[in-house]
Amino acid sequence: MDEYYKIVAFILAGLLGVCVGTFLNVVIYRVPLGMSLAKPDSHCPNCKYKLKWSDNIPVLSYLFLGGKCHNCKQPISFRYPAVELFNMLAWLGSVWLFWDTSIPFTVITALASSLLICVFFIDLDHMLVFDRFVIMLLILGGFAVFFDPYYNWLSHVIGGVAGFAVFYGVHALFYYGFKKDALGGGDIKLSGAVGLLLGWERLLLAVVIASLSASVILLILNRKNADGQEPAIETADPAEGESLPGEYPFAPFLCSGFWIAMMFGAQIITWYISLFGI
Repeated sequence: MDEYYKIVAFILAGLLGVCVGTFLNVVIYRVPLGMSLAKPDSHCPNCKYKLKWSDNIPVLSYLFLGGKCHNCKQPISFRYPAVELFNMLAWLGSVWLFWDTSIPFTVITALASSLLICVFFIDLDHMLVFDRFVIMLLILGGFAVFFDPYYNWLSHVIGGVAGFAVFYGVHALFYYGFKKDALGGGDIKLSGAVGLLLGWERLLLAVVIASLSASVILLILNRKNADGQEPAIETADPAEGESLPGEYPFAPFLCSGFWIAMMFGAQIITWYISLFGI
């Protein structure tokens, strides 16, 4: 009977995950522009063509339309089906990893995955981390304190405090010591909220993953810039609306590290400790 419920949960997670992924695309596009999530109806940003229901089927519509608008034939970014697919896989992963140990934690990690996807792409496009996502992650962190099957409440509390304090300390050091902004306020608040969600052990792992991946990728980008090539990433200045070559958002790296640590952190940490025979 337990296996039956798990199979049903898999099916529902897959269907709901890909459908929620469609909504995430709306959130990622509209929230930074200050638009309502309800109105106007979904439309092509180029020709304003109002999408029919058949144009809005997750993943399948993109394939049937050949990756182009039904009306003006302008290319549709592959990001749209990618977000839908990744959210579906993230929700399926939550069921696979946590259903047998804690159903509430399964729901928490699925919802947190969706929020991290939003933060990832919005910061990538606009260098902004909106408080509404941080607050929702903070609420999920509060629930994780009671339902995490791997770490106790103290680990989560320490993670929340340390996530905020350490990142604020790094920001203060660079801001007051070197007159540079090493981290934005959104990154600091995001780290505190997710620290509460993960616990300090997984938070530490997440920061290591984020720092290493950022170091490698930014080193490559800076090397290309030094060779006279166009920067691979340009970010928008929210005040001026212009691209700022050479400035890179950090939240996408944080979100990637947070997600990996949330989903696989307990296993990675256990494996790493076992190398020392502990």
